[in-house]
Amino acid sequence: MGHAKPSAIMAVAEKAKALKAQGRDIISFSIGVPNFLPGEHVYAAAREALARDSGQYGSNRGADALLDAFLGHIERLGLSGYTRRHCATGVGAKHLLYNLAEALLDPGDTIAFATPYWTTYVDIADIVGAKTLLLPAPASQDYKITPAQLDEALAKKPKVYLFNNPSNPTGMVYTRDEIAALAEVFAKHPDTWIISDDIYNTLVFDGIGYHNIVNARPELRERTVFVDSLSKTYGMPGWRVGLMAGPEVVAQAVTTLNSNHITNLPEIVTAAAVAALAGPQDVPQQKCREFEAKRDIVLEALAAIPGVKCPRPQGAFYVFPDISCAFGKSHGGRLVANDVELCNLLLEAEGVACVPGSAFGEPNALRISYTCPDAQLKEGLRRIQAFFAALQ
Repeated sequence: MGHAKPSAIMAVAEKAKALKAQGRDIISFSIGVPNFLPGEHVYAAAREALARDSGQYGSNRGADALLDAFLGHIERLGLSGYTRRHCATGVGAKHLLYNLAEALLDPGDTIAFATPYWTTYVDIADIVGAKTLLLPAPASQDYKITPAQLDEALAKKPKVYLFNNPSNPTGMVYTRDEIAALAEVFAKHPDTWIISDDIYNTLVFDGIGYHNIVNARPELRERTVFVDSLSKTYGMPGWRVGLMAGPEVVAQAVTTLNSNHITNLPEIVTAAAVAALAGPQDVPQQKCREFEAKRDIVLEALAAIPGVKCPRPQGAFYVFPDISCAFGKSHGGRLVANDVELCNLLLEAEGVACVPGSAFGEPNALRISYTCPDAQLKEGLRRIQAFFAALQ
């Protein structure tokens, strides 16, 4: 456990919460929560399950009804041919990613992924004793890896490649053609497992659609694990439901780990998850449209700040602007030496909480999560503009 580190994102959120408790007017763009609740049918299913609670243990793999609802969901994404035996559940996608690391990686093995990355990727690798191989994908290449980069990395035969699309923290989405090009590279390197962390798959903008490498090269399904979650799509982060589909041997390994870690997802949570996946999809569809509009508000505000550069995200609910133009300048007599200092000064001076990019392996940027109400979003952006205008 000496390798484990607390979440940098939660550290910012806790500092913002402490300032708010002191009476400060704080606007938080820090935690990646969708800030909406699921439809009433989800709560109705939970209440019904509570009324008929069996009081028994459930399946280590996940209830049949939940697995079937998930299979229907991924079928709509174009991932067909899977059965219950290819699936498993977890207490959120984070738990599944940890179980997959335990199942696929021995100490000393290598796991590869792009930078910027979601903070937990590095932490999980550290805890299980794996080495990391990072593929730099800076703002200059729209925070996306190239086929050449992937080819070079896979030639080193990492045990696992962890792919994230749409991306947290950048919000970038790979197009159909980009996915096809990467799938061709994956097909050339049969020694690497692929974990496709695609929990924002329904939050895709501009009509570009979500695409998966298994859609592009079906033979990759024999070593690809697709990971999903109810947290972002359905406004259910606190319900803690993660789901995966992949080779039977991997799904069985995760099921075995569940039998020793959690036993099963709670019965009431399972019922709510089934209702979310199999029921009306109007709430997540509406929220996707709202997030797309919020994305445009943020980009317009950032474009008005001289020196700030921000590739156009097309999914999730994050923007990841390059703010390195502020480094070496001062604010209120204090030097902005790096992204961490900028975020600290921004929080103290303007009451806006953002996560420094170094938490995601990219120290030239910061992450803004834009799911708050429009009035709050616009006020927070106005404060960010004021902060940059005051730099000397």
